[in-house]
Amino acid sequence: MLRLNLSTEPRWLDLGHGVRLLVEPLTTAIMLAARSDPTIVVAAGDAEGSASNDDLARIVAKAVARIVVKDWEGVGDEDGEQLALTPEGIDALLELWPIFEAFQTKYIAGALILDAEKNA
Repeated sequence: MLRLNLSTEPRWLDLGHGVRLLVEPLTTAIMLAARSDPTIVVAAGDAEGSASNDDLARIVAKAVARIVVKDWEGVGDEDGEQLALTPEGIDALLELWPIFEAFQTKYIAGALILDAEKNA
């Protein structure tokens, strides 16, 4: 049975290591908006196909995160001072393997699994 969560309110997503992101629900509109992100357009249009599936997963995760992340906790600079949320900061955060993996698993994978089940 498909269970719909009709809430449009952002929710906190715990990524471990003391990091939490306030994210909007992942919707079709967000995925479509992410598809038009210039980094995805360039990777998708790569005629040589040099972008691996892992590269594409990283690029998509960053594009989605830049849209849906509204706040964060537990992200600081070298001195331990809380960093302001920025698109560059989101990209840097997702370059950390444990954080990227948690974001993929806890946020993006749910939508992709549902899509895979629909196509099965």
